[in-house]
Amino acid sequence: MRTWTGRSYPLGATWDGEGVNFALFSENATKVELCLFDGHDSAHESHRIPVEERTDQVWHVYLPEARPGQHYGYRIHGPYEPEAGHRFNPAKLLIDPYAKAISGTTEWTDAMFGYRIGDPAADLSKDERDNAGNVPKCVVIDQAFTWGGDQLLRTAWDQTVIYEVHIKGFTARHPDVPEAQRGTYAGLTSPAVLDYLKALGVTAVELLPVHHFVRDKHLHDQGLTNYWGYNTIGFFSPDIRYATAPKRGEHVREFKTMVKTLHSEGLEVILDVVYNHTAEGNHLGPTMSFRGIDNAAYYRLVPDNKRYYMDYTGTGNTLNVTHPRTLQLIMDSLRYWVQEMHIDGFRFDLASTLARELHDVDRLSAFFDIIHQDPVLSQVKLIAEPWDLGEGGYQVGNFPIGWAEWNGRYRDTIRRYWKGDGGQAAEMAYRLTGSSDLYETSGRRPHASINFVTAHDGFTLNDLVSYNEKHNEANGEGNRDGTDDNSSWNCGVEGPTDDPDVNALRDRQKRNFLATLLLSQGVPMICGGDEIGRTQRGNNNAYCQDNELSWYDWKLDRSARELFAFVQQLIALRREHPVLRRRRFFQGRQIWGSEVKDVAWFRPDGKDMTDEDWSKGYVRCLGLRLAGDAIEEKDEKGRRIIGDTLLILLNAHHEPLAFTMPAHKRGVRWEPLLETAVQEESQSIGLLKGGDPFDLAGRSIAVLRLRGQDKKSALHE
Repeated sequence: MRTWTGRSYPLGATWDGEGVNFALFSENATKVELCLFDGHDSAHESHRIPVEERTDQVWHVYLPEARPGQHYGYRIHGPYEPEAGHRFNPAKLLIDPYAKAISGTTEWTDAMFGYRIGDPAADLSKDERDNAGNVPKCVVIDQAFTWGGDQLLRTAWDQTVIYEVHIKGFTARHPDVPEAQRGTYAGLTSPAVLDYLKALGVTAVELLPVHHFVRDKHLHDQGLTNYWGYNTIGFFSPDIRYATAPKRGEHVREFKTMVKTLHSEGLEVILDVVYNHTAEGNHLGPTMSFRGIDNAAYYRLVPDNKRYYMDYTGTGNTLNVTHPRTLQLIMDSLRYWVQEMHIDGFRFDLASTLARELHDVDRLSAFFDIIHQDPVLSQVKLIAEPWDLGEGGYQVGNFPIGWAEWNGRYRDTIRRYWKGDGGQAAEMAYRLTGSSDLYETSGRRPHASINFVTAHDGFTLNDLVSYNEKHNEANGEGNRDGTDDNSSWNCGVEGPTDDPDVNALRDRQKRNFLATLLLSQGVPMICGGDEIGRTQRGNNNAYCQDNELSWYDWKLDRSARELFAFVQQLIALRREHPVLRRRRFFQGRQIWGSEVKDVAWFRPDGKDMTDEDWSKGYVRCLGLRLAGDAIEEKDEKGRRIIGDTLLILLNAHHEPLAFTMPAHKRGVRWEPLLETAVQEESQSIGLLKGGDPFDLAGRSIAVLRLRGQDKKSALHE
């Protein structure tokens, strides 16, 4: 096959309409070979082409006869000296870190490892067996796609409601999705799914990892798999396992079609991305890509013994973001998903790892500096999981301006409050009003707080109120994996029960959690399936369960349908009342001529909470008034935003009480809008004036609206 010298940029395989340019970074390699294959299952290359040109540590070659659909990989020569950080082994076919498509999946054999399995010298030995028949192949693609007028939706943060969902689990057994599309990118665009998401009222889907990932060997050996996908090997390629047409890179087009279709329905697409580690694991892991291309450049190695890896992730390795080429890889990947795949934002797994420049977490690290200055990435939604497993890794509240964070303190506080733990009142007040204690001093807004009660990692909401103990026996680790979570509340009965009273209380607790989430300032994230009571039968670490334990059950009983309708009501309430989604923090004072403070807290007797009240450990009932005429904000046309004043009553005590309506100006009344207990205890309540009692059920929330305000329109000049 003819070859030309080609170009060192862009990295990866680039089809220009006439041929394909291949470019690969390796600082320490001595020789690079490009290997071409006829298909993903080919064990032998059809051509092995020396890559002889090298510019700025990038090896490059141009093939005028290559076309989209061509399968390829690399063999890299250099020293095999693990103690010095080098693990080159040309017997191992390697995946291009910039591959835009990856075809096939990993077939586990001992040949996938760069060292001889069973050798007393372990990874210091070198394995000479060829692994080409077992490793996925990279695929050259044609990036052309008819996007039409599609563009990023840029939904305002205060309008955003996120729905965290797994591509496969959502539709794997959906009866109204064509069987061939279930569990795929195409399945997420079926009319039944789109109608469901739109009816629910969410504005964004946050997809669990879709970058091409590896099924861990230890899971393979147990007959399990990596269902969640937090084991990336290809940062540019959508995983082929979610495709209906997994041939010659066609799954890239299918992914783009999914994004375009979701956009047409007004739904943003946010990707959960894993740039903190790769699927190659620790020093005893396989050699699949980065390790064999340039181990010392791509990974954080132990400074005084480079045989071993720094592990801030609990997965065996950590990407070396301090190296400019590794940092470039991440930035190029992010830009690619925005510019070529039209992704609206990212949630960064274990994001504190990306901030580690030396050892400590540095909020002003190069990674954050570059993103903040980048004209593309600074304009999309950036969400951090603000912790890792290293020392000092818990960084909730410490990320820079421009970033939102999964608010772990919100989750923990809300759970403790509704469990009935004492001493939560003051913390609860911060969490309900946007966590100003975490975000205001750094100049951020309430939308910096991504509020959640449950997520993919942990109990589902149904299981949170149904189990005291985790039940992860199916994971094959003796129930030792997963978090020992003591924040559950299950009415004293473990697991499913036929007791109607217990089930009624559990249903109410689910409504309490969901109501708290959607009535709080900040950005709510719903864990997919919580709105219909999805269960994992007590498994709080279902990362390896690609089966009906994790997949949605679409046979919805009455309880599930009622819960769905309740969440619809909550999202609609949030959308209709701007005081529930403020863009600025409350000030605790009168604003713009309002006769009341923008936020006020009340005891059950209708009196203002005092400093002494906040310090009492037994306070479990609170009233929160949000003044709609004291919103210190304007719309995009400069008009002052005015909405209804709302009163939110929360009672975490198991007994009911009569909550005295707080006094207000003459002629106005409180009108009940929503109660988490009303579906069990039907009652008709008229308008209430200040001083009237409101019967607030035990373990319940009520929302009331102030009627009689002089409000001609929602917006005033």
